[in-house]
Amino acid sequence: MRWRLLPSLDLEQISRTRCLLLGAGTLGCNVARCLLGWGVRTITLVDNSRVSYSNPVRQSLFVFEDCIGDGKNKATAAAEALKRIYPGVNAQGVSLTIPMPGHPVSASAVEQVKQDVQQLEELFDQHDVVFLLLDTREGRWLPTVLGASKRKLIMNAALGFDTYMIVRHGMKCSSADAAAIDTGLKGSLGEAIPGSQLGCYFCNDVVAPGDSTKDRTLDQQCTVSRPGMSMMVSALIVELMVSVLQHPDG
Repeated sequence: MRWRLLPSLDLEQISRTRCLLLGAGTLGCNVARCLLGWGVRTITLVDNSRVSYSNPVRQSLFVFEDCIGDGKNKATAAAEALKRIYPGVNAQGVSLTIPMPGHPVSASAVEQVKQDVQQLEELFDQHDVVFLLLDTREGRWLPTVLGASKRKLIMNAALGFDTYMIVRHGMKCSSADAAAIDTGLKGSLGEAIPGSQLGCYFCNDVVAPGDSTKDRTLDQQCTVSRPGMSMMVSALIVELMVSVLQHPDG
């Protein structure tokens, strides 16, 4: 299929892009739905929590039956929903806990944490684009480091009660490419900044990320927001990913 308004649009490139979604909550569900609409056929969701009775009204891939009993794992339930919408999608859910700075690990949990980190690294290796759609800012720290190390395209979105943030992280390039970019970079106002020169979510931090859930109510965390905001943010971050993939230097 060719679009008359944009004949250069490479839908095959979008279709074969393998997307890893860290977080299968409000943002994760809506991002997955947008990716499916663009034709992405490999979507993996990661989450360690279960569907609760308050989730289906806000998280678009869940229904009331997912809450019954102890509740289904969010990642698994979301992947199953995607397959019901389009059976041809390669969707899978992974139950995994991402280690976070500021959240102590007991001695008995050290081995499990090591296994979780190894599994997370393997998931990064198996995908092209990683979406950070987690509940806390410290939850984004390890994925940010892994993404920079493995040169993955990181798309980061976060919600406040009435605010939101969308960031495309920078991706380092080879020494030769970096030298060529430095030579051609003039820094003029309005000039596009190469992806290798972009920073990340934590670049302006002067302190290490800590436990952002401590002594804060739900509306002060990024777990509760105005209902329509997650839909806008999810649409914008997926459109940004598609734009990056279609860019000549993407």
